[in-house]
Amino acid sequence: MNTRRLTTRGVLHALAGAIVWCGASVLNGGGGHGRCAAGDDLPRKNEEAPVTHEHTNRLINSTSPYLLQHAHNPVGWNEWGSEGLELAKREDKPIFLSIGYAACHWCHVMEHESFENEEVAALLNAHFVSIKVDREERPDIDAIYMAYTQALTQGGGWPMSVWLTPEGKPFHAGTYFPKEQFMHTLRGIATAWEKERERITQAAEGADRFFSQWASGTPPAEGALPLKLVDEAASTMAGYFDTRLGGISGGGTNKFPPTMAMDLLLRVHHRTKDAGLRDAVTVTLDHMARGGIYDQIGGGICRYSTDREWLVPHFEKMLYDQATVSSIYLDAYQAAREPLYAATAADIFDYVLTDLRAPDGAFYSSRDADSEGGEGAFYIWTAAQVHSILGEADGRLFCAYYDVTESGNWFERFGHAPPGPKNILHVETPPEEFAAREGLDLQQFAKRLAEWRKKMSAKRAQRPPPGLDDKILTSWNGLMVASLAKGARVLDEPKYATAAVSAAEFILTHLRKDGRLLRTHRQGKSRLAGYLDDYAFFVHGLLNLYEATFDPKWLNEAVALTEKLIEYYHDEKNGAFFFTASDAEKLVARSKDPRDGAIPAGNSVQAANLLRLAILLNRRDYRAKAESIFRALGTDAARMPSAYESLLCAADFHHSRVKEIAIIGDPESPDTAALLRCVYERYLPNKVVVHAPGPVEDAAMPLLKGKTRVNGRATAYVCEQYNCKLPVTSVEDLARQLDAR
Repeated sequence: MNTRRLTTRGVLHALAGAIVWCGASVLNGGGGHGRCAAGDDLPRKNEEAPVTHEHTNRLINSTSPYLLQHAHNPVGWNEWGSEGLELAKREDKPIFLSIGYAACHWCHVMEHESFENEEVAALLNAHFVSIKVDREERPDIDAIYMAYTQALTQGGGWPMSVWLTPEGKPFHAGTYFPKEQFMHTLRGIATAWEKERERITQAAEGADRFFSQWASGTPPAEGALPLKLVDEAASTMAGYFDTRLGGISGGGTNKFPPTMAMDLLLRVHHRTKDAGLRDAVTVTLDHMARGGIYDQIGGGICRYSTDREWLVPHFEKMLYDQATVSSIYLDAYQAAREPLYAATAADIFDYVLTDLRAPDGAFYSSRDADSEGGEGAFYIWTAAQVHSILGEADGRLFCAYYDVTESGNWFERFGHAPPGPKNILHVETPPEEFAAREGLDLQQFAKRLAEWRKKMSAKRAQRPPPGLDDKILTSWNGLMVASLAKGARVLDEPKYATAAVSAAEFILTHLRKDGRLLRTHRQGKSRLAGYLDDYAFFVHGLLNLYEATFDPKWLNEAVALTEKLIEYYHDEKNGAFFFTASDAEKLVARSKDPRDGAIPAGNSVQAANLLRLAILLNRRDYRAKAESIFRALGTDAARMPSAYESLLCAADFHHSRVKEIAIIGDPESPDTAALLRCVYERYLPNKVVVHAPGPVEDAAMPLLKGKTRVNGRATAYVCEQYNCKLPVTSVEDLARQLDAR
């Protein structure tokens, strides 16, 4: 018997026979985001228009905005659950599983082309049990079938289209399918199900073997990821960056904000002083902040750019992008003291607080890419519109600064341009150079820019807005709490801490049951057991919130949730954490979902959390749990560092001489505030900070125990492994200790 492990290539070979009868390889079919030109200028249906509907399916009872978008399709959709799965078994039909999310442009296109079409619906209803999943509510399902789709097609994206046996085992997959190809595929699979069932069975068995390998991962490494690997990975990744425009295009044209890679590069630069690492980050952040991917009028970052110049984005605004991108701008501001970075982070925060904040303080999930008129209609301008709002003189300057022309700057070469001359605002010339060229005082020009933006924003607000996904996700709120809390300290802006506190209070009040986190909340209903990333990201937010407020409540809550995570998710045998709880719904595989994607991997974030908690509370067991993550994932991280950037960041913390900073002083006094500003104006990625107003003898945190003010003044203690330097009371002395190597 051949006992070798089945490789991905072997799985693909095992599945190959099941692809032929679909009529065309999925590699030539579903393209995911932007790979197909079909339907580029199709408007999304107006969700508010008809009061009555010809069709209503079972999704009408869902709380997910994405599922509700499909509640009036003629397709007989089911939510994921026992009802749909049992129906497939009872009727002996294959399952068509469609996974997407509310702000996904290509999901809207496939819905309009296929799922609203009576002919397509008739095929699906006759031969399949159709199940629709919101990937943001059920990332466990999405991760499983995305892994299969990527193994089968060498690509992935949303909408994801997967065909399953009634037992949930996949046998074919793709992403976006144009209508005619989709119908051809449906007919081919329906025929094979009736006449060639054995081939489908073989493909499903191959998927079983794939999942067995995927879930088990690679053998654990012997120790934590070595610092040498961290440095080598940073150097390699810096080589992938576009030296002229920043970002990583990966051989294509799309550029996503590479936040996790930039985090790693800044950390290693801080330690090694390798200028190339820093430059890769600053060039990227400069061009993102001035590009079309950034909303120059209202703030906020779009999901990704469809071109290498950062000009034409897919216009959806995801909460997690606002969180992670604002955070890296804060880091870069600390490292480079570039005002543009502070302003960009603040603009993102203000956008979130204005547009994505629920009345009760938590944060909504996203704004759509589409509104009436098609994708990006809310954001684009003509020169005539600008002049009508600002007048001829100011309009001329505005158009020159933001590259607004009569012919437009969004051209067909970008693949999904709307008809007619349209402009996406972006900045080609930095403001200081533009002001000098136009003979303007820079400060006066900045003031006029702010006034123009305000007028343009007021006019834009009269347009039909893109759709809002108003569900509240624990994990994404955790990321936003973390960045806002950090921003409160770095930007010295208390309103961001206040917002972070409100969101954290909401999660703890409405999304926690019996001490355990829930995943999602909408319209008064909280549901679904939390996943690893819900715990990891929210604990990360709570730890940052402690540093923003120094209220011990947040640290205590972080510990309580960490204990629940260990109890229900930790793999005691092989280390690291599973993505789902031990008592969660059993799917075809239970994995640790260890790789970074659009958001950092939960295991990587939790490794950093555990290391911080280990120092704050002197918990060696927490440090051991973090090291178990490095061992469990280290082999894969060494082989594919670009998929484990956030784990490498945690490893950098692990190997670092972490600065343990204690501030003792009245929280309202100017001298305490001055010491804290001295700490947070510096880029110190590997640090913990604690505070107490006065002497603490029985402190739960060893960094506070026995520490007092010197001569009645606010006092700072800088320590490493609990060994402290002489206490200091002046900003100058503290700066010298913090800057010492």
